[in-house]
Amino acid sequence: MAAMAAFTGMSVCIRFASTELHPFQIVFFRNLLVLAFMAPFFRRLDLSALRRPGFPWHLYAMRGAFGTVGMICGFWAVIIMPLADVTALSFTMPLFATAGAALVLGETVRARRWTAIVVGFLGAMLVLRPDFSGLGAGAGLAFANAVMIAASTLVIKRLAHREPVERIVFLASAIIAALSLPPALFVWQWPGAETWVWLFALAGVASLGHVAFVRALSLADLTVVMPWEFTRLPMMVLVAMLIFDETPSVWALAGGAVIFASTFYIVRREAQLARRPPSR
Repeated sequence: MAAMAAFTGMSVCIRFASTELHPFQIVFFRNLLVLAFMAPFFRRLDLSALRRPGFPWHLYAMRGAFGTVGMICGFWAVIIMPLADVTALSFTMPLFATAGAALVLGETVRARRWTAIVVGFLGAMLVLRPDFSGLGAGAGLAFANAVMIAASTLVIKRLAHREPVERIVFLASAIIAALSLPPALFVWQWPGAETWVWLFALAGVASLGHVAFVRALSLADLTVVMPWEFTRLPMMVLVAMLIFDETPSVWALAGGAVIFASTFYIVRREAQLARRPPSR
């Protein structure tokens, strides 16, 4: 819940920073400034581990590549789409991640949960309207973000079992900052004073959200953590109405409700299974 609240705050900061900066630059500054927020944890990072044989550089490289592409797509979608719509479409990420957890990580996903995943995906399609009139550049960016962040989440899950949370956050931000710098240079302009405030706020809530999310993944299965993503919709609807005077579309609310219902079923089913021995 703390991670989801922080991620909602990120969207607000991105919107305000985008009045002056291109998404490429916002992604770069977000990750660069996160490193500054990580400074108090430097002693706990144990960066000497980076030189040890068997250090999972390949996982960190994958995390950085997926994260860079996903973050650019997601930030851009937040800028050009209504917040409720982009949030509802981002809910396809847990669906991709849950399927990936079964196919890649070998986590158990039973028939009922697969059915709930399919229903949730159909709910996401509602956001695009029955005639797909909502399918545009913003929706394409939102879907690309969902796929990339789902892939990144699977990698984080692998890392969370062997790496400390602080080092995962630090190295991910360092790699994404390095990868996002070249495209940022093509559109470079120095932020004004007010934009710097939003960039530092973005880095602050991003740090909180990432640490909380990675910690959650280290404590529970991916398929248990992912459904809590859907709490972002009511948070985002409230923020969009109060700050940006955006009224959510009926389709965004309907699609979000269907997705929430399918996710609630998954969570409830997992709780029931946890209280009794597996029957199959």
